[in-house]
Amino acid sequence: MATDSWALAVDEQEAAAESVSARRGAVVKADDNVEKTEDEEKEDRAAQSLLNKLIRSNLVDTTNQVEVLQRDPTSPLYSVKSFEELRLKPQLLQGVYAMGFNRPSKIQENALPMMLAEPPQNLIAQSQSGTGKTAAFVLAMLSRVEPGNKYPQCLCLSPTYELALQTGKVIEQMGNFYPELKLAYAVRGNKLERGQKISEQIVIGTPGTVLDWCSKLKFIDPKKIKVFVLDEADVMIATQGHQDQSIRIQRMLPRDCQMLLFSATFEDSVWKFAQKVVPDPNIIKLKREEETLDTIKQYYVLCSNRDEKFRALCNIYGAITIAQAMIFCHTRKTAGWLAAELSREGHQVALLSGEMMVEQRAAVIERFREGKEKVLVTTNVCARGIDVEQVSVVINFDLPVDKDGNPDNETYLHRIGRTGRFGKRGLAINMVDSKHSMNILNRIQEHFNKKINKLDTDDLDEIEKINN
Repeated sequence: MATDSWALAVDEQEAAAESVSARRGAVVKADDNVEKTEDEEKEDRAAQSLLNKLIRSNLVDTTNQVEVLQRDPTSPLYSVKSFEELRLKPQLLQGVYAMGFNRPSKIQENALPMMLAEPPQNLIAQSQSGTGKTAAFVLAMLSRVEPGNKYPQCLCLSPTYELALQTGKVIEQMGNFYPELKLAYAVRGNKLERGQKISEQIVIGTPGTVLDWCSKLKFIDPKKIKVFVLDEADVMIATQGHQDQSIRIQRMLPRDCQMLLFSATFEDSVWKFAQKVVPDPNIIKLKREEETLDTIKQYYVLCSNRDEKFRALCNIYGAITIAQAMIFCHTRKTAGWLAAELSREGHQVALLSGEMMVEQRAAVIERFREGKEKVLVTTNVCARGIDVEQVSVVINFDLPVDKDGNPDNETYLHRIGRTGRFGKRGLAINMVDSKHSMNILNRIQEHFNKKINKLDTDDLDEIEKINN
């Protein structure tokens, strides 16, 4: 697999405009005394998606059930348990094994036979980060390419410059034993001479640039595209203009072009978009496994202000053995203050904050995973998708509320669900510092129909026994 030098020679200043939203949460210029909630900061979905890609060192062993809805319900449904069953070209099979895939993931078992079927079939698939989705559609693209034809045959759209580069890495790795295949990046900053035609068989890029290359600049002949992949559709439609651009590109493609669309979530807006872009699709959905609170002991601690909450936190920490803890705060400012105070007390603390670059966040998570820090202080959004086996305690320094100040039950479930994982008993402690926060806690209890007890000394002794 080769990449021409111009294909990566991106002018950094131009690319920066496209990449900044993916590398950061939105930068909020505010007086230090004004606390901004995570909701106001509107953390970018693209940043989260990139973070997930950076922190995944291997596939997630998902227990979610896969639901398959076939375009033609009467046709046989195939799934595979090995890559050999797919009858791949030898150099592709070699590439798959070189990447460390020994057997297909759950989504690959069902998606690959559909993607590689003859005649080609369209697909809409739901899959989270770490399920092997990128490798699956890359395999489909590489399988369809005719290396002898020196023009673009596969087109992949990504929401941002960085996400395009991440997918490009997978293409290069999997196509490592296919030296005649070439890849081009259609991202802002790649300047070609007008009228020049591209000889690379695979093009990956962002919607605006790909649209220009197909229509205005005519670098790509869209009528020769055999496979069209739209990745991270939920991220795509959250970005201004990308939805319309993607639809315009799709309308230029031939009728027999294979359309593959992937999204982590399928709210109505994503579903409507998917149906516009992918005609007559097969559909793969993940049945979400219900998160349970049954294995998690929940308590609350009554305090009167922030300093009291901090002292209570230190007392709890001194009374029980904690492998690793995650502490959630409502704002960046509180998270920063708390991390500094805990450090002063001699704790090894990691801080995840929205203004960090994505790569910095990935490094913090990796250190926490390796046990170099025992406490991770974070706001909601930054901690999505982090699975750390050693987390034995989750502490809500601030209870989760939505932008209107009502209880955010889903966030509460996701937060404390981090401690009851991997078949272990978990512990969640909620800090309550006002009548308002007590009211929030009561409404959370009602929602889940679970009593949350006040924490006392006897409880600490019992918790210590469980932990040991």
